[in-house]
Amino acid sequence: MTYCVALNLAEGLVLASDTRTNAGVDHIATFGKMTVLEKPGQAVIVLMSAGNLGTTQSVLSLLRQRVGDDGLPEILQVPSLYEAAVKVGSLLREVIARDTAGGPQASGVDFGSSFLLAGQIAGEQTRLFHIYPQGNFIESTPDTPYFQIGEAKYGKPIIDRVVNHGTSLREAAKCVLISFDSTIRSNLSVGLPIDLALYRAGTLRVDNRQRITESDPYYQMIHQGWSQGLRDTFARLADPDWAH
Repeated sequence: MTYCVALNLAEGLVLASDTRTNAGVDHIATFGKMTVLEKPGQAVIVLMSAGNLGTTQSVLSLLRQRVGDDGLPEILQVPSLYEAAVKVGSLLREVIARDTAGGPQASGVDFGSSFLLAGQIAGEQTRLFHIYPQGNFIESTPDTPYFQIGEAKYGKPIIDRVVNHGTSLREAAKCVLISFDSTIRSNLSVGLPIDLALYRAGTLRVDNRQRITESDPYYQMIHQGWSQGLRDTFARLADPDWAH
């Protein structure tokens, strides 16, 4: 399992993914799930994935292999981020159809994967799409400015309480790390390191990328401060009068 979250805000994008793909008793595997594609000054596209690792790696490999005359991936030539989402959805269907030709139902293999696609094409605003295993997708709006994929339930409450379209990138990044800390605490299948990227709208380049490890001092402050803050707030709440 995994956890990825993307926020499309007035200031730009906040994107984060964990790096755990398997968490068994005797085997823990780590793979990065964030891919950044850039054509400086013209296009920035960030992809994050959850689901079958073979499927997601095939989709990303095909995206990189299919290049234009300039040697850059064709997806960076699209006139809109909507067209980029169409391309990824089409490739996802292509890969799943190829890999399920042998009848995965009989073997119980789930080849499904989903993607978060975010970025900006010159002339457009920042956009964010959630691409489903079937290849179709939805787009974020100011009323619903974020999407999650993977193990989303533990990290959702804090984002729902704190984030809106006008939230600053700095505050959103803090909220996202709390969301990850809550998820990691409750689910073994999500783990550090966390890949985090901040994209400021209009720059058409990703200048701020971080890999957050267990030893990161800011993450440790978040981890300890949030837990203590919750305990302190809980202690201040009155007990119910009807409990004896």
